[in-house]
Amino acid sequence: MNEFDIIQTYFASQPCQRKDVILGIGDDAAIVQVPADQQLVITTDTLVGGIHFLANTLPFVIGFKSLAVNLSDLAAMGATPAWVTLALTLPEADEAWLSDFTRGFFDLATKYKIQLIGGDLTHGPLSVTVQAHGLVPPQQAIQRNGAKAGDLIYVTGTVGDAALALAFLQKKIMVPTKYQEELQQKLNQPTPRIEIGEQLRTAASAAIDISDGLLADLKHILTRSGVGARINVNNLPLSTALRAATTHEQALAFALTGGDDYELCFTVPRAKKNRVPENCTCIGEITASSDLDLRFADGTTYNLNVEGYTHF
Repeated sequence: MNEFDIIQTYFASQPCQRKDVILGIGDDAAIVQVPADQQLVITTDTLVGGIHFLANTLPFVIGFKSLAVNLSDLAAMGATPAWVTLALTLPEADEAWLSDFTRGFFDLATKYKIQLIGGDLTHGPLSVTVQAHGLVPPQQAIQRNGAKAGDLIYVTGTVGDAALALAFLQKKIMVPTKYQEELQQKLNQPTPRIEIGEQLRTAASAAIDISDGLLADLKHILTRSGVGARINVNNLPLSTALRAATTHEQALAFALTGGDDYELCFTVPRAKKNRVPENCTCIGEITASSDLDLRFADGTTYNLNVEGYTHF
């Protein structure tokens, strides 16, 4: 199959066809109609074979996750996803691989009513780049720079599960059999918190998605907002699987530094805490200092010697 056969066979036909797409796949560029009462939010992420996923990762998982990580960025901004582009570099034109990859990609795209409107296909080492486009009402996008002293800090879901799953796959730790599938699901098919992001538009003062680890990503909020934070490590939301497979010290380290959770970390003024959606846990508060202070519930200091993932 040549490039154009692949595009026509696996990408041109897709379940979601949006009315706001004027011109999609098949021309030099796409044309979309942005509603007059919305602002456009754009994000891009690249996944590289051997770096962002293991060599034996199923193509369905790669397709699903390549879109999910971008949708997580939109969720952190409070945006509703609309369109995506895909740049795919393949070592070979493997039809079975392409079929499973697009199935994973379009399964998630269909769930959130997203249309693939274009992209690029080339030959080389496996790499997937997705650019996602979302919509948000003017002045309602959630940024990283709005946290204020006294704001409460929350996270969605549980943290540390994806990092534990990766450690298990790398044979660095044992996990009870009954939790293995659940944990690998967290790593391979994370749930973008789109609905929670939309609900936080008028409540959160700052937000970020947790891709490189809770501490590493929280620090981005603190730096951009010019504030510090006090975290109660006893309040970190830990899954039953994480508690069962690790010591308490290991669980805290996974929760604070493990990447790939794709949960949201956000801050909310105390006066708006009643607007926080369900499935969110308060883990601390923003302070006026520039320090990030980790403590146990009894007030003693928690010391951590590792931080989150860095790309270089």
